Amino acid sequence: MPPPVALASPPAAAVAACAPPPQPDLSAHRLRLGRLAEGLALRLGWDADRARQLRLAAPLHDVGADSGMGDDVPLTAPSALHAQPRRGAALLGSSSLPLFALAAEITLHLRERWDGNGYPHGLRSQEIPMSARIVAVVDYFDALTMPHSFRPARADDRALAMLAEQSGAAFDPVIVATFLAHATDLIALRDGS
Repeated sequence: MPPPVALASPPAAAVAACAPPPQPDLSAHRLRLGRLAEGLALRLGWDADRARQLRLAAPLHDVGADSGMGDDVPLTAPSALHAQPRRGAALLGSSSLPLFALAAEITLHLRERWDGNGYPHGLRSQEIPMSARIVAVVDYFDALTMPHSFRPARADDRALAMLAEQSGAAFDPVIVATFLAHATDLIALRDGS
């Protein structure tokens, strides 16, 4: 019997090129989101207990994003995107616990925009619950600073500039101004400092 043929191992660069692109660490994102939401709420004058509830509820903001859709519906399809807030809020709102009621409120209203061009209800300004307005700001900032399969992470200063650009359009200008005024402290919270 002939000796086994040794196969040359491919260069590391070739193997790396075949690997799927890096995906954001959603568990870490959810933890950061909670810390940022609590920190921002405190800086907006919320009491410590209410801000703590927001920290616990905020990570549930995307419940329903991956349930109830068939494989044939792209996650970017408007119908799928617009159904997620209602589906998530229904899942969370079926509980009688106040934490889940807050999480349902956030989930339902997170995609609303300050200018009224969001969904699912097209709410604007103060019609959007404060909890969802806070989480929308911190979710946007944290998502910008995370690497995604379609783009690298943005630097904090670029993400802050992009957040400022959306003030009064997508986001509550008072919440954005508060985030920007306390950006150094909030970024330290995000980073676990």
